[in-house]
Amino acid sequence: MASFLDRLLKRDPDALPKNVRVDRALELVADGAQLVDVREQSEWRSGHAPQARHIPMGRLTNDARRLKQDVPVVVMCASGSRSRTAAAQLRSMGYQATSLSGGLAAWRMAGGAVR
Repeated sequence: MASFLDRLLKRDPDALPKNVRVDRALELVADGAQLVDVREQSEWRSGHAPQARHIPMGRLTNDARRLKQDVPVVVMCASGSRSRTAAAQLRSMGYQATSLSGGLAAWRMAGGAVR
């Protein structure tokens, strides 16, 4: 059976929605999407998804090059506000990016791993 990400991208390679609920974000990451946490260093140290890359919002323009351009990106923050802005910024740079609605709190409540 094809993954959610495969099904989505086969229909339309630009079809990644601007925002996704946590259940979809978990599916996307499980299917190989990159997870980026744009919170500040102190927030990151207080707990983060183990598979996330930490790129604070203020460094996104310079550090986006650490991301694979051909792999979708799920962006998370504490609540979903900064991640919306960061995902839009990544899309303007040519990445397929979406924001996790509800942020780390939603991730944790849905059973997403946090360390």
